[in-house]
Amino acid sequence: MNRIILIGYMGAGKTTIGKALSKELGATFYDLDWYIESRMRKTVAQIFAEKGEEGFRKMEYNMLHEVAEFENVIISCGGGTPCFFDNMDYLNQQGKTVYLKATPEVLYNHLLMGKVERPLIKGKSPEELITFIREQLDKREPYYTKAKYTLDVSLMDNYEKIKISVDKIKEILDI
Repeated sequence: MNRIILIGYMGAGKTTIGKALSKELGATFYDLDWYIESRMRKTVAQIFAEKGEEGFRKMEYNMLHEVAEFENVIISCGGGTPCFFDNMDYLNQQGKTVYLKATPEVLYNHLLMGKVERPLIKGKSPEELITFIREQLDKREPYYTKAKYTLDVSLMDNYEKIKISVDKIKEILDI
C-alpha cells in the first residue's frame, strides 16, 4: 500500500472513511483541508475570505503536491481538489484513487449538520443547498469518475456501514 487517495463531494465521508481505513491499515491519515489549515495557521473559511476561491485553489494545489509525496498514507482530498489544474491526473499518478460516490440527497443530509464550517455552502437555505449540490455534482462528476476505483457510499451512515466501506476499499484495492 503506498498512497490511497479518497475523492468525492463534500459530505461523502472521505474523512470518516479515511480515518477508519488508516487505522485498519496502520497508515498515516491526511485530510488535505486540515493539512492546509495547520500549515497556514488559518481555517479554510478564513483563506477563502482573504484570498477567494482562486487563491485557495492555488494554495491547495501546492499543499496537495507536498502531501502526495508522503509514503504509506491515506489522503482525503477536498471536494473540489480533483476539479482544478491537472490535479486528477496527478492524483492518479501518485496513488490509488477512490471516488466515494453518494446521491445528492445523501450529501444534502450529511451537509445539513455541518454547513456553517463549509465556505461554499454557508448561508444557503435547504432549497438552495440541494440545488447547489446537484449543480456541483453535474460539474464535478467528469473529474471524479477519472478515479481508478469507485465506491458507492450512499448507505454509509453508521459505524457498521463505515466498516463495510473500509472492507470494500481493501477488497477493490486488493490489500
